[in-house]
Parts: sequence; structure tokens; C-alpha cells
Amino acid sequence: MISLRRLSATSLFGLVTLASIAVLACLLLLAPPDGIERAQLMQFFGRLHPLAVHLPIALLIFALLLELAGRTRRFSHLFSASGFALGVATIGTIVAAGLGWCLARSGGYSGPLVTQHMWAGILVAAGAWLCWRLRVHADTTHTSMLYAITLVAAVGTVAFTGYRGGQLSQGENHLTEYMPAPLAGLLGVTNPVNIPDHSSNGGPETFYGASIHPIFARQCVTCHGRNKHKANLRLDSFEAVMRGGEHGPVIKAGDLKSSELFRRITLSPSDDDFMPKEKRPLASSDLKLIEQWIAAGASGTLRQDAVQNVGSSTPTVAEVTFEDFDPVTVAKQRAVIAPIVGQLQQQLPNVLVYQSRGSSAIVVNAAWMQAKFGDDQLAAFSPVADHIVSADFSNTAITDKSANGIAAMTHLRVLRLMHTRIGDASLPSFGSLNELESLSLFDTQVTPGALAALAHLPKLQHIYVSSAKISADTRLPSEIARKLVF
Repeated sequence: MISLRRLSATSLFGLVTLASIAVLACLLLLAPPDGIERAQLMQFFGRLHPLAVHLPIALLIFALLLELAGRTRRFSHLFSASGFALGVATIGTIVAAGLGWCLARSGGYSGPLVTQHMWAGILVAAGAWLCWRLRVHADTTHTSMLYAITLVAAVGTVAFTGYRGGQLSQGENHLTEYMPAPLAGLLGVTNPVNIPDHSSNGGPETFYGASIHPIFARQCVTCHGRNKHKANLRLDSFEAVMRGGEHGPVIKAGDLKSSELFRRITLSPSDDDFMPKEKRPLASSDLKLIEQWIAAGASGTLRQDAVQNVGSSTPTVAEVTFEDFDPVTVAKQRAVIAPIVGQLQQQLPNVLVYQSRGSSAIVVNAAWMQAKFGDDQLAAFSPVADHIVSADFSNTAITDKSANGIAAMTHLRVLRLMHTRIGDASLPSFGSLNELESLSLFDTQVTPGALAALAHLPKLQHIYVSSAKISADTRLPSEIARKLVF
């Protein structure tokens, strides 16, 4: 067995970088992007991917230019620099590909475009490594020729990877969307809004096909299309829209209040749940069309002229207003809990905040702490439990030992427990949360038999149970079954 101490720096560099590329390939094979959001810290690092990706791209292209320039008499001194540039490019491609995996795996992405972009990135890393290795040994005509071919191929793979990345961030037709008409005609390029031919729903003569599908195609399919579907939600066909995504259906026919898609597109753009992200809000006319379509039954076959002035008078444009409040009154409301809130904010920074400037209600988000937040940390909230209206403990280390602590949050309206070790023993305690409207048990140990404890909660509308030990085929009382979202 060869001792690492006996290896030269060049050989050691080659071994470590090759092993890193192999690890990236294994990660993509064993833990591909699956459309599930997880680990906020992982998302933080993943979002550095767009920053990290440009350096190795520039270095690979620069290495090719150094090779071309170095073969001339005037710039021959540049020839030896290409090996160093390729070595740094190899490290850069590995870092960029690793950050890309973090982003895709934790950010709720999935689809062929994502997978192709990631594999292409790994190929770029492998190509950069091979170019570096061949450059080190490019002392024969045969090796030099192979090196030249490999370097050109690596640069070509960079172009393909960048193109796929552009499609992910800007849309599949990002290169042709604004192409001048004469050039598009010359190249035979079109940007049609396609509706699947095999579908009996959403044809061009229907209200959905003529009025709703073009809105989704224009504003939504960049993230929720055929080849990229964040949160496992696709909006590129009627069937996909009605199927919903990771957390269940996003459209409920005839019910605007229960249609998650409509709720999100009518939120204030400053809200974390607002859609579409990183794009302009939908025009009021588009919002009205979607409102009419849902109110009329969200049909895929209703004819275009059959929907006229249907829907409620609910405002469809979220107006940004500033809350009027009396600072003296608010101070009095907070007087008892303010010192405790201050201590908790020092003990657990960025975990709890007041719901608004004019409220003493508290919002808790411990999800970003992951395993660092457990039963002991949750117990620290007991002095302010009855002021908590929203709590997100997803991805944390809490267990059934925290059930009573959660039950003490009697004014909870939203409770998220996804990816935790909460099980059946906790649900009887939750039966006292009479103001609870939404409960996420996604990927927990809860079984169907324990859900009966929630049956009589008066305001509970949604129980998210996907990936839990509950299936859509399970027979449950109607008062529970109608609230489940898979």
C-alpha cells in the first residue's frame, strides 16, 4: 500500500480532487434532488452556488486561451501557466458542484433539468481534473493531442452546463423568448404555449386553456414546469395543476379560501409565502381570471365563454398598508412578557419575534436550528406559551416529551412539525388547541389511530400527512378525512 507521505504534492492533489469528484457523483446517485425542502443551513450554503460557479468557468476558458497564446512565439511564456489555471479550476468546479447539490437537495427542486444540470457540473469537474492531469504529462504528441481534445470538450461541457443553468433560473426558452422575429423565423424558433395533446382538459376552446394556462406558462412554469418542478408542483397542464405538489392540492374547486395557490398569489409581495418568487406579481386582471376559474369549479372542460363575472367580491390585489397602533397600549400588552421575550431572544437568537409592531402575539421559527433545538429549548417557551400564535419546529430534535409544552400554546393557529420525532403520544395533548387552523405532520411517526384526538378541533382546516405513516386509502372518520392533505 502506497503511503500518502511518499506521494508528491502533485499526486496528492490529484488523488484528493478525484476522490472529491467521486463523492459528488455518489451524492447525486444516492441522494438526488427530490422536491422536498429541508435543512435551512444547507440552503444557505447552496445559495452561494451562483457566486461560486463563475470562477471555474472563467479559468477553464482562460486555460484554453493560455494554451492558444502560449503556442505563439510572442506569448510563449504564458504556456506554463495553463497547468496552474486548470488546477485552480478543478478545485473551483468541485466547490461549485458541491454547493449546487446542497441547493438542489435542500431547496425543494426536482425534475430532468435539475438533474441534467447537476450531472453536467460533475462532468465539468471531471473534465477539468482530466485536463489538469494530461497537462502535467503533456510531453508526447499523443498525450498533447488527447489533452487538446479534452480541454475543448471541457469548455463545450461548460457551455452546456451554463445553458441548463440558465433554463433553471430564467425559463426553458430564456435564449429565444426575446429573439428578434426575423432571426427566429430564419432559425425556425417558436415559443408556443403547449397544452398536452393527449389531455381531454384545457384545450384552446376552454376557459382554462384560453385564459388560465397562458398565465401559468408566462409566470409559473420557470419553477413549476415539466423539467423543473419545485416542491413537486407542476403548473404546465390542467392535470398537474389539480394534482398539486408536495403538500397536496393547491386548487380546491369552488373554494377560494381553501385554494393554496390563490392564497399565495394574492399575498403581499413582502410575505415569505408570496408567489411567484423573483418575478413581478400577477396583474389584477390575471388574478381576477384565476379567481373566476376557481369560483366556477376549476374545470378543465368549461368553455371559454361560459365564465362571466363569476366569483366573490373578495379583493384580488393585496394592498400594502401600515398598521395603525398605539405604542402605549402595545407596551402595556407586552409589559408582562417583554423581559422574558428579551431573555429568550438572547438565548435563542432569531427564533421568536412579535407577530407585528402592534401586537403582543409571538411567532416562533426554530426550524433553522435543526438538531440544536430540542425538548429543553422548547420548554423554555413555557412562560410565553399562551402568546404564541404560530410555531415551526420542523427538522428539529423535539420528541413526544414536548407535547405538553406545545399544548400550553393555546392560541396556536399554525403548527409545523415536519421531519421530527413527534408520534402518536403527542396528539391527545393537541386536542386542546382550539384555535389551531393548520397542522403539518409531514414525515413524522403519527399513525391513523391517533388522529381521532384532533377530530373536534373547531378551526382546524388542514392536516398535512404526506410521508407519514398514513395513506390516502386509510379509512378515517369524515371529520378527519376531509382535512387531510397528502
